[in-house]
Amino acid sequence: MPVHAKAVPAAVRTDAVLPTVSGQFGSPATISVPKSAPSGKFVVAPQTRGRGRSAHVGDVAVVRYTAKVWRTGKALPGSYDKGARPQVFAVGRGATLPALDRAVQGQRAGSRILVVAPPAAAYGTTGSAQLGVTGKDTVVFAVDIVNVIGARALVSGEQKPISDALPEVRMNRGDGTATLTVPDRAAPKGLVVKRLVDGTGPVMKAGQTLVLQHSSAAWETARGKDEADLFLSSRADGGPLPVVIGRGNVIAGWDRALVGQRVGSRILAVIPAKLAYGAHPPKGLAPGATVISVLDILAAA
Repeated sequence: MPVHAKAVPAAVRTDAVLPTVSGQFGSPATISVPKSAPSGKFVVAPQTRGRGRSAHVGDVAVVRYTAKVWRTGKALPGSYDKGARPQVFAVGRGATLPALDRAVQGQRAGSRILVVAPPAAAYGTTGSAQLGVTGKDTVVFAVDIVNVIGARALVSGEQKPISDALPEVRMNRGDGTATLTVPDRAAPKGLVVKRLVDGTGPVMKAGQTLVLQHSSAAWETARGKDEADLFLSSRADGGPLPVVIGRGNVIAGWDRALVGQRVGSRILAVIPAKLAYGAHPPKGLAPGATVISVLDILAAA
């Protein structure tokens, strides 16, 4: 993420002179930039309106975009390029460029949005030498909102019964997290992965970005209690979590539990310390703790 020395200006819907965007939603856009200099305004202008879910803070957006530097007309790498994946980010949480974040807020999936982004909304006052963008460049984006995943979304389908030797899982539709009741017995020695709900979507592969509702607790401190305290959850994170799996970006137990599963699945994973946080856990978790995670796979890109 670039460092923005100036505050991001408020977005407006139009300007005296604007670039034009042509092409169909779902395919690369053709952006035509005026010969005149940009005004410096931050413009977010819907071009076509979709009929899907509206994006709000706490949701997760999946977008594809085309981009061009106003001053030079240079095309920038975009998510329609060969081999590129859609961009997946938590809305309103500073997880991406302000230009993309503001573009989706209040807009529906299926929409194409023209964004004219001054430096503070794009690559900041330092620019991006790698992309050939200076700290004074305005960047034009055509943003396609492919999907919006709600902040409290859960997978659908009936949850399957599991052994009494494993934690009981009850989902909370109010905040997208799980209530866990851990049996009064020692934790399993090895990794246990149980599919509580069978998804019907694509099979997940290493390197893909998943959108997860997640709840995690420690077996040892929750053992025998009516309800486990969660040390990690979507509720605390402000909504679902986009993560790249199979590349060591999450704990090994999550990688092993998620690769090969289908979108729409709910996974219960009981993860020994060596595949979780080991001797160096996050705040609120004891060293050597066995981690229980409930993971709803809401979407993938």
